[in-house]
Amino acid sequence: MKRAESVVDSRLDQVLKALRRNGVITVEEICEQTGVSVATARRDLQTLEERGLLRRNHGGAQLVEPMIYEAFRHDSTFDQQMKTHSDEKRRIAAAAAELVKDGETIALTPGTTTTEVVRNLRNRRNLTVITNTVNVAMELSRQKNVNVFVTGGHLRGDWFSLIGATASRAIREFYSDIVFIGANAIDPVQGPMCYNPEEAYVNRVMVNHARQRILVADHSKLRATAPHRICSLRWINVFVTDSGATEDDIAPYVKCGIEVIRA
Repeated sequence: MKRAESVVDSRLDQVLKALRRNGVITVEEICEQTGVSVATARRDLQTLEERGLLRRNHGGAQLVEPMIYEAFRHDSTFDQQMKTHSDEKRRIAAAAAELVKDGETIALTPGTTTTEVVRNLRNRRNLTVITNTVNVAMELSRQKNVNVFVTGGHLRGDWFSLIGATASRAIREFYSDIVFIGANAIDPVQGPMCYNPEEAYVNRVMVNHARQRILVADHSKLRATAPHRICSLRWINVFVTDSGATEDDIAPYVKCGIEVIRA
């Protein structure tokens, strides 16, 4: 019985990974990729929909967003950033999530790429997630297999992030196995950067309280600038970016001893 459940879980995980890479998936694609019948593929989609992981449509399924985004549907700040380099962000997130094991404690800084990472963690077991980001908490609110801790703090509404002394104090109470770090820009000398000084400070505390530090950012961030440093490059263990990053782009990070993954 356990073996049968394991086979089903593995298949569902395969379907989710394909969906997150592309944003949509068809019943025919599921049959081709997993070797199951049309009826089984449809049952799998129904199971995943009941878990809140996708929304079925005619002939397949699509990714589902939580209701929290409805109020921001016409807000160009967060919504537009989610749509910018969306394919790259999905690939980065899928690769980054592969570095997470069941039972670990995960921290995430605010950002659109870290939000995509969260979507790839929904089917992990016994995770603890520490976040100062309201939308991350909402993304995981229906996942009974994930224990979510949300800091207090001052809400920076357009990015859903909680900042300030309260958030920093709360984060200091935890140590995580992994922190996923988002950034507005990445400098080959200064490291990951962001636009808000208070957010940079809270992120730095989170990074300092993690065993493994994983930077997640698409290639466009390698050519951007921002005024506030999150942390030094020497703190970063892994940098997950996309195939748009050239050998010259990643060379400074490889030289620093950072493992670079191009998804």
